[in-house]
Amino acid sequence: MNFLYALVYLYLSFLPKDYNTNYTRINSSDKVVIIMIDGMGVDYYRNSEMPTLRMIEKKGGYKEVSALMPTVTNVNNAAICTGFFPEKNGITGNTFYNKEKEQEFFMEDDSLLLAPTIFERAKAKGVHSLLFSSKKKTTSLLFKGSDEAISPETATQKWIDAVGKPPSVFSREVNYWLFNAALYAMKNMPDVDLYYIHPTDYPMHTWAPESKESKEHLHTLDSLIHAIMLLLPQAKIFITADHSVHQKSLCLDLQKICLNRNMPIKAAVSAEKDKYFIHHRGFGGTSYIYLQHTKDAASVKKLLLSVKGVETVMSREEAAVKYHLLPSRIGDLVVFGDKYTVFGDLEKEEQETLPNTYRSHGSTYELAVPVFMYNVADATNKLKKVAYNFQITQFAGF
Repeated sequence: MNFLYALVYLYLSFLPKDYNTNYTRINSSDKVVIIMIDGMGVDYYRNSEMPTLRMIEKKGGYKEVSALMPTVTNVNNAAICTGFFPEKNGITGNTFYNKEKEQEFFMEDDSLLLAPTIFERAKAKGVHSLLFSSKKKTTSLLFKGSDEAISPETATQKWIDAVGKPPSVFSREVNYWLFNAALYAMKNMPDVDLYYIHPTDYPMHTWAPESKESKEHLHTLDSLIHAIMLLLPQAKIFITADHSVHQKSLCLDLQKICLNRNMPIKAAVSAEKDKYFIHHRGFGGTSYIYLQHTKDAASVKKLLLSVKGVETVMSREEAAVKYHLLPSRIGDLVVFGDKYTVFGDLEKEEQETLPNTYRSHGSTYELAVPVFMYNVADATNKLKKVAYNFQITQFAGF
């Protein structure tokens, strides 16, 4: 047993006596655990020592699949939690542009979700569920049907008493707190049979896959997943990610670029933009372009394709078909950056050279993600039917 695994057991030994008991005594045959590790692309997995996940891989419960576009959290989290593409669940980015009001809104209101969550389907079968997320935006968007949605940002005294005061959301430690809260619930709330755990990607925005800090973070998460397996030895466990995270060197403000070339548009909305600006400053690899006039489409497309860093420009209809997006919630044009380019709102200039420490996602270059299934009968054959990350939960039973 290595040092980090030993730390997990040491932590568990200091929990209340009724928590630190024989793990195998819990009847977990009907329990389901879904873990969505934000930002853990295949490159992060391969660069880290994660013996628990490697064990699942060796047993045939692993596959490399595609995330959904845009490669941002809300799009993929909503799909995993509902089992539907964005064209059905309605979540097409972290930010939504209301054309009638001509305003941007963060996509974190549950009224924007158009498909039932896995928690709602479970509730219809009499199953109790809990949603754990390091990001409050996830709990406010996807909580429907859950018995409780727990976030470090809104932790009640009950959870503070159980697992301690939450660390900052801008830290690695907040993810450890989240898993420990889930472990506490697994031991002390036996009526709950469905758990959804979503740690933040702040560590991936901060550290590259090969960095010491990133490896430590994912190794610790692996040890906490192992603790779940010890606590609920018969539970079905599904693990995936929403995107990877890469270093980016250039940000383009597409609205300023169009204005400066006498081709004004109504809005250019980064699909990445959310309230966690410390993560990424709202910059991401996909931008939704809203035109002043539909007749401008060809001219704006030609202009944008001439800009260094812009890789692809699609019409609303083309993007909706190719990436299964809801047409009414994306731009007239959809712009995708190359591997090193992101889009967003800049204060003064139309472009900015980013520091070599800047990391983000949202483009087609962050699509490769892992999926894992543990304690799922015939997992190898089931995985043959999985092409996208969100499809693994079809085998959860809800």
